[in-house]
Amino acid sequence: MKIHTAGVAVCIIIALLAIAAFIPLRYSSQTAAATSTITLTPSIQSAFPNSITFKIQADSGAVINQLRLHYVVEKQNYAEVVSEGWPVFTPAASVNTQWVWDMRKSPLPVGTTVEYWWTARDDAGHTEESDRYSFAFDDTLHNWKSMVEGPITLFWYDGDNEFADSLMAAARQGLETIENDIGIVPEGTVRIYIYGSQSDLLSSQLFAPDWQGGVTFQGYDVIAIGVSPGQLAFGLSATPHELTHWVMGHHIFNPYGAGLPVWLDEGLATYVQEEQYDNWLNYAITKNKLISVRTLSSPFSAIAEQAYISYAESQSIVTFLLSEYGKDKMAELFDAFSDGATDDAALMQVYGFDQDGLDRLWRQSIGVSTSP
Repeated sequence: MKIHTAGVAVCIIIALLAIAAFIPLRYSSQTAAATSTITLTPSIQSAFPNSITFKIQADSGAVINQLRLHYVVEKQNYAEVVSEGWPVFTPAASVNTQWVWDMRKSPLPVGTTVEYWWTARDDAGHTEESDRYSFAFDDTLHNWKSMVEGPITLFWYDGDNEFADSLMAAARQGLETIENDIGIVPEGTVRIYIYGSQSDLLSSQLFAPDWQGGVTFQGYDVIAIGVSPGQLAFGLSATPHELTHWVMGHHIFNPYGAGLPVWLDEGLATYVQEEQYDNWLNYAITKNKLISVRTLSSPFSAIAEQAYISYAESQSIVTFLLSEYGKDKMAELFDAFSDGATDDAALMQVYGFDQDGLDRLWRQSIGVSTSP
């Protein structure tokens, strides 16, 4: 059998040329995929107070298979808490999708700042992180005006500058009372939103109780109060009241989740607002309707009579502790709560009696010798 070497050589050369032609093409394709970049174009749409929609347009030279929203809420905390949103989308080289933060599940107060960014990954193994953006969850239904004094920024839209000046003066006086009488110096800054009516205040929140006239969003440094220019007297009382909640919440913030008993928190707030509840206290004494200190550690009743009695008693109990033992002891009590002590343990540590002991001593101070 005769072998034609020339023919074999030609076949080998042709085969090698085919391989050589194939290899660069395949290598070039892999290189392009490996060096493909992802472009992220975020946007945001707010529907206060119901939702925030985070939108993303992502483009790549390869199929995008993962998109994540990352966000951090501006809030008093011991560590940065990063939350994630996972939008639903079909993998593709170009993706336009969104993730909606439904405030019915996790609401935010007015004016809260949210920092957010996106990350993406494609089939080529390439990842990309967008710039970080900040967004304020503002109530855009009203044309807000503002003024700043010390740690307070006051926002309002109904009423003139004199109206706002009066509320700011009440806030300033409240902070002075907290410092002088209770011994606590405010920390941080706070934003106070004055809504022009109670109905406007309620419509700025989801699931707000219909009796609410003011609220402190603890940890967010935000206060919201419903005050029309014709209700200035209420505003002059409610502003220092809510400010006290903010100051005390900020002061005793701790990693244990421990807070003040309701009688102490509300008692301090009513003490600072300087609105007297003597008539309700006398009514409760006369009608034998006093509530025990231990019961007042829980949220107050929504029934008007019991609520007013609860506020009256709490104010009287705090006044008793301050007048009988002084603000230094009160400061020690706050420190005990900051360390995570329970209500009874904190009182026992500072004063030498628990809530039942306080109940007996306080009743004796107002001329009621026995507990219910």
